[in-house]
Amino acid sequence: MQHLRSTAAFTAVLVSILTFFLSGETVSGHNITAILEKFPEFSTFNHYLTITNLANEINNRQTITGCAVNNAGMSDLLSKHLSVSVYAMKNVLSLHVLLDYFGAKKLHEITNGTALAATMFQATGTASGSSGFVNITDLKGGKVGFGSEDTGRTDTTFVKSLHELPYNISVIQISSMLPSAEAEAPTPEPAAVNISSLMSAHGCKNFAEALEASDAMKTYVDNVDGGLSVFCPLDDVFKGFMPKYKNLSVGNKQSLLEFHGVPVYQSLSMLKSSNGLMNTLATDGASKYDFTVQNDGEQVTIKTSIVTAKIVSTLIDQQPLIIFTIDKVLLPKELFKGAISPAPAPEADSPAESPKGSKKKSPPAADSPTDSPADSPDGGLADAAADSNNAVEIKGFRFGLVVALSFWFVSLIM
Repeated sequence: MQHLRSTAAFTAVLVSILTFFLSGETVSGHNITAILEKFPEFSTFNHYLTITNLANEINNRQTITGCAVNNAGMSDLLSKHLSVSVYAMKNVLSLHVLLDYFGAKKLHEITNGTALAATMFQATGTASGSSGFVNITDLKGGKVGFGSEDTGRTDTTFVKSLHELPYNISVIQISSMLPSAEAEAPTPEPAAVNISSLMSAHGCKNFAEALEASDAMKTYVDNVDGGLSVFCPLDDVFKGFMPKYKNLSVGNKQSLLEFHGVPVYQSLSMLKSSNGLMNTLATDGASKYDFTVQNDGEQVTIKTSIVTAKIVSTLIDQQPLIIFTIDKVLLPKELFKGAISPAPAPEADSPAESPKGSKKKSPPAADSPTDSPADSPDGGLADAAADSNNAVEIKGFRFGLVVALSFWFVSLIM
């Protein structure tokens, strides 16, 4: 019996080790759009979550409940022509996003039969009083009712659960939209923002002037309404880069400037949770012009194959526009052969190291910018091969370690 217990214990430990070393997956944040895409009957609701940018805000929350309505249930709302104003539509949909976790089981086990849940509409600060709250009531016959504070009654009921990940995200279906006169009220669009003036007033005047002198400014302005994130080099940084910038052709100057903009709204917290490759305003067909976002704790960096820049501060965050300041100019590989770095300072002669008559060797010249794309001849295959080899080595190490541990456990058991 003791032998069997030992065997079971060793087996349990071995399984744990195997799971740890062979698992290559990591837990990632939720994606409301991907969840609803599995249910075509919610395509309209999902569509408006996307165009109002509410989907990104939902994905950035750690604990959330989405109360979705199917296409038929959306028809009454659409007949009010709220879609003409993206901002009014966003307010209405925000009322259907609860800032707490409510799975099917929790809905039927509400303490005292009723609960008051805050919504993303309440969190915007535009909802007066308690109009951004939703009443949830456990009704007779196993039903659960929902009602906005605007009406003071039960307006819709729980239908079924679509997706649950306790206590992270729950997506449920309700029978119809929650009515709210305040959420549906016409919402004025934000006043037009002068991008270059904002930059000039907050330490990015040199970059702003370059934008104004280029067609890139039109690209920026055209993308503001749909969402725009800008990474603006600080004045001293861009001033030091100006000699290189002036050597670029007109077209490549525009591409460089557009490379500093992303055609979606990405707050700092969103960037921290969405590390990876990101397209830019310069991305066009075969021209990748992308960079990698990566965070180390609270510090977020923007990496190209040439340079790594740090986000210094947030200049403005007024959705759908956000402008960050960065400590380096972002250099796309499509325009630059290699890193641009300042020449090293001359070393002081030392009697022991620099006898009379000795000559110092000049440092190798740094790669310089070019007016035409300068991708590597192998198209990046060498880098990809290196990454592949590293991955194989890691997997080989894991496998070898697991095999060794397995033999060790077997020897102990025997």
